Amino acid sequence: MPLTADDIDRFEASRPRLEAIAYRLLGSAAEAEDAVQETFLRWQGADVDRIEVHEAWLTKVLTNLCLNHLTSARARRETYVGEWLPEPLLAGDPMLGPADTAEQRESVSYAVLTLMERLSPNERAVYVLREAFDYPHREIAEILDLTEAASQQIFHRAKKHVADGKARTEIDAAAARRIVEEFLAAATSGRTEPLVRLLTGDAISVGDGGGKIPVRTKAFEGAVAVATFLRGLFKPGEAKRTLLGGLPAVYAWTANGEPAVVAVVDGRVVGIMCMEVTAEGLAAFRNQVNPDKLERATVQWAAVDHGEPLFAM
Repeated sequence: MPLTADDIDRFEASRPRLEAIAYRLLGSAAEAEDAVQETFLRWQGADVDRIEVHEAWLTKVLTNLCLNHLTSARARRETYVGEWLPEPLLAGDPMLGPADTAEQRESVSYAVLTLMERLSPNERAVYVLREAFDYPHREIAEILDLTEAASQQIFHRAKKHVADGKARTEIDAAAARRIVEEFLAAATSGRTEPLVRLLTGDAISVGDGGGKIPVRTKAFEGAVAVATFLRGLFKPGEAKRTLLGGLPAVYAWTANGEPAVVAVVDGRVVGIMCMEVTAEGLAAFRNQVNPDKLERATVQWAAVDHGEPLFAM
């Protein structure tokens, strides 16, 4: 039976929530959109009149599609060139989903999305549904075909794994901009010492070029090593301009709720550096330069007033 206009409207009303769930589960906006579209096809083929709770049905179908994808993605990522990092989303992107509580904001932070790569697919699903969307364990158990007790145990285990990372500091947009500006001033000073003072002793810097942009496959570790790398990264050079297709303009922004440096060439986002802030200093720099994972950011960038760049490299 074909879907009625009301059936389509009902799905479209659920689409933003479904996309936000899928993005948190997959760490990729493009893959999240595909999962939601596949959910719509399942909805199209279902006897909608016999579905008692539409939202629960859609969430179950979407979550299980994402779990299947995560299982196959782990195998694909074994052959991925270099480090795999999530696709960053710029401030204002609707796929970031709800941000009313600290738990919701943290669940989509770039630091936590990266940490969630350590979780099993089931752990990730339970963590996202409970922490970010406040689903009761009874409903999570039904979605994942678990017992309620198993859902609770998986959640506690997943939360502990995520909490094993550094205690992150929640900051607003104004504070994020100040942090980025201070960082860039140090990074472009031509000296390593100002940068070292901003970093934690065990700071790391890691990049994802997807085999398309050259990046070091192993993370830089330790304040001095990271500071030395970052000083060179922000040093102007003809080789960088040739690689990126032009003169990068550098902006202070936020991505996934964290301070971020955005590099743009002729309206195209060519790099997003997400900075993890702790009480002890800047603990991590996760640099996304894989062009495939910056296409959505480029579209979003074109839709906002981003003002003047801080400088050009």
